[in-house]
Parts: sequence; C-alpha cells; structure tokens
Amino acid sequence: MAAIHAWRAARVTPLGELHTPPRMTAALLRLTVQIVLVASLWHGLYQNTGTTAGLDRDQAVTYAVLAVLASRLRELDQYAGRDTVLQHMHFGTIIYWYLRPLKPQRYYALRALGEQLYGLVWALGGYAVCLSFGVVEPPESAAVAGVFALSLLLGQWVLYYVMLVIDQLCFWTLRNGAAMLILIFAQNLLAGVYAPLWFFPDWFITLSTFLPFQATLSVPLSIYIGRIELSDAALQLAIQAAWVLALALFTRLLWRRAARRVISQGG
Repeated sequence: MAAIHAWRAARVTPLGELHTPPRMTAALLRLTVQIVLVASLWHGLYQNTGTTAGLDRDQAVTYAVLAVLASRLRELDQYAGRDTVLQHMHFGTIIYWYLRPLKPQRYYALRALGEQLYGLVWALGGYAVCLSFGVVEPPESAAVAGVFALSLLLGQWVLYYVMLVIDQLCFWTLRNGAAMLILIFAQNLLAGVYAPLWFFPDWFITLSTFLPFQATLSVPLSIYIGRIELSDAALQLAIQAAWVLALALFTRLLWRRAARRVISQGG
C-alpha cells in the first residue's frame, strides 16, 4: 500500500504534463529556442577572441547549453495542478497535506522525485541530440563522466532542499509570490545558470562560495568541461555532500515548526 501511495505521489506533476500535449509541445519548442539562442550567443561572444575567463568557445557553449538542459530537471508547470505550497497556503488547503496517509515531507519529496525523473528524460534526450549535432562537447574521459554524474546527483539533491526552503517560507509569509520569484532568480544567478560564475567580479565569486547555490549546477558543469580537474573534484563533492546534510537537517527543523502553524477551521 505504501508503494502505491508513493507511486501516485511521484506521478502527480508529470501526469499533468502528459495529459496535456499542447503543454509538452510548448515545452519542446521553448527548450529548442533556448538552446539555439544560447549557443548562438556564446558563439557570437567568442567570435573575436580565443579564451575568456579561462574558457574557450567550445567549453563556454557546452556549459551554457548543459545549463539550459539541466534547468529542465525541475521546470514543470506545478501551478497548473494547483499543488504548490504557495497555492495551498493561499487557498487554505494545506491542511489536506496533513490528513493524507503520507506525511507532508514524504509527499513533497516523492513528488519532487517524480518531477526530476520526468525532467531527466527531457534533459537526456536533449543532450543526445545536442551531442549528435556537435552543439556540446563530450566529456574528456569516462572518469570525468562518472564524477560529473555523481556531482550532478548531489547538485540536484542540494537544489531540492534549496527549493524546499523557499517553499517552506510560505508557512510564515503566506503571500510571498514576489519574494519567491526573487529567491529563484538569485538561486539561478548564483548557481551559474545564466552565465558561468567566472565571468562575475571577484567579490561575487567569493560570496557564492559561502552559499549552497553553486553546488547545484556550477560545480557539476565545471567538472564536465574540465574547469575543475579530477584531482580537485573530491573536495567539491565533499562540499556538496556537506550542503546536502546541512540543508536536510535545516528543512527537517522547518517541517516541524511549520506543522505547528497549520490549523483546521470549521471542524
């Protein structure tokens, strides 16, 4: 029975996508346009230069395109299913999360897992196409590919907890749509989604080292393109694992405190 509940929770958002073909078509079109524009932009930036910020053209293009593909891992339309924490807090239906057979934290985790697995299919498909057309470069070796895969897994784990913290803020702020957009933008900026962190000022890079955001995407992609050597990868993996542990403990505390704020009115 528990496995059935887990399966149903994991497929909530992906089913919303699969049952609306126009949404999938729009997602495919948006992803294609993003890849074409990003690749064209970085090719143009490197038209008159060989190396910038320690990156050559192929490395920069590969990083930028992989960043776009990685964004598909958690880029589903949750609002269409009206199952976001923000919506539940707004409509007062968050109480149902505490009445289901699954605990809220387990339901949230399973749903996120289903979304990431669905997004992984998109990312892998896009990666295969880009690799076959020479848009991105392959990893230098099997060892680099393996370390990159491990780092990407840890990075997605960190990202899950970062997004969870943002959602948990709804229990205290209630109406925080604008704040959440700002936090998500900051997360993408500091993670290196919009541009590699090496293009930013030194103070910005120093600041990002004390935050978990770069562990979500910048570190895995840096390993892939060779910006972080395999000899230095162990330290980065350890930092990612430390962020996973720290954020897991922090979000667990927030779940306990959030439960105290949920009340049922009218019986």
